[in-house]
Amino acid sequence: MSKGHLDVHVHETGLKFRVSNDHEGIEKLIAQLSSLVLERVVMEATGDYENAAFVALSLHGLPVAVVNPRSTKHFAKATNRLAKTDQVDAACLAEFAAVLKPRITPLPDEDAVELEFLATRRRQLVDQLVSEKNRRAGPAVLRLGPDSKAKQSVERHIIWLEEEIAKFDEQIKQRIEGSPAWKQKDDLLQSVPGVGPTTSAKLLAHLPELGKLDRKQISALAGLAPYNADSGPRSGPRRIRGGRACVRTALYMATVTAVTHNQTLRTFHRRLLAAGKAGQVALTACMRKLLTILNAMIRDNRPWAAVNP
Repeated sequence: MSKGHLDVHVHETGLKFRVSNDHEGIEKLIAQLSSLVLERVVMEATGDYENAAFVALSLHGLPVAVVNPRSTKHFAKATNRLAKTDQVDAACLAEFAAVLKPRITPLPDEDAVELEFLATRRRQLVDQLVSEKNRRAGPAVLRLGPDSKAKQSVERHIIWLEEEIAKFDEQIKQRIEGSPAWKQKDDLLQSVPGVGPTTSAKLLAHLPELGKLDRKQISALAGLAPYNADSGPRSGPRRIRGGRACVRTALYMATVTAVTHNQTLRTFHRRLLAAGKAGQVALTACMRKLLTILNAMIRDNRPWAAVNP
């Protein structure tokens, strides 16, 4: 996958070709692949470049699996692929698909895509707002007088960003309230002390698997599953890794509030600290517990009052 073109390799036959990564090229890709008997089409998640091809192929009934580039990179190393070209990468992906058979990625509906975009764009604006506020508080700007054009520019941008974020908050709220399914899940999530509308919207947008997986799977997906680091007699510290950073950030902010205002999480947090756990370790464990509770609530369609009467 690249901005300009798509390189294709069929594992069984060795067929390889290239098409442009635009409407015309993707139409050619669909025509070529539709003439073959395929078990699955595998492409790497690049952030944006794979989206058009993924949607088009899925809509034409082709089974598409979008995989983590880290997995395919490790597979290439394991198969001793030292050279790197687009065609080599395509061949590696084809063999990866044949050997490991990754799960088919379901095509999200239009409303889900729109909600994810709104939540992502809001997060981008918040990041810009934080940068501008830090810039305003920096020593260089503080030395400027109130009539400074540069200082006024920063102030105007902060005001504009705050207004834009408020608009996105309203759009996200309307989108959720306009969907009975999302509204029901939103009500369940916000019934938990510590979980507000922002956290709920981020979970709905970036963690649609909530309620559909078991506690271990949902923890791994959010990057909150502790992984072993043992070798021989050595037992290393467990660490979290991978997962969806935006979900983890949302849960972190919710957990910081919950360990103060949520009786269940506050008791659990204090017990961990009393057992000698480091502060960040205890907070991470609380994040995982909160996610497990939310997952069970969505799965069973039970509000917080029913879970913790």
